[in-house]
Amino acid sequence: MNYKLNSEQDWQELARQANWSVIKLSTLCGVSTRTLERHFQETYQKTPEHWLTELRWQLAMELLLKGDTPKFVALEIGYNHPSNFSRQFKKRFGSSPAAFLSSHSVKSNSNLHVAKG
Repeated sequence: MNYKLNSEQDWQELARQANWSVIKLSTLCGVSTRTLERHFQETYQKTPEHWLTELRWQLAMELLLKGDTPKFVALEIGYNHPSNFSRQFKKRFGSSPAAFLSSHSVKSNSNLHVAKG
């Protein structure tokens, strides 16, 4: 495997710097896209595209649950337009970010109520 990919790297930070692009990520790492694909297949058993997509949505969920606005989250995970983020979120999770937050808030509040009682 390419020595440039063997060192410990902050992949999440590199993904952000690459704006969630495999081509930009490979450039940041100083390797070809194909070398990056082989590395990810061996290391994570998935393509860099799949890994980036999973990371991007995981980060989106974390930020939303932390209380960040859908608009902020959209920009943070590389969407230029919050409406595109909302549309993709709904396609992936079955509800809009606002509806997701609303339902999560209700569940959290009811769990807190039960825990206090």
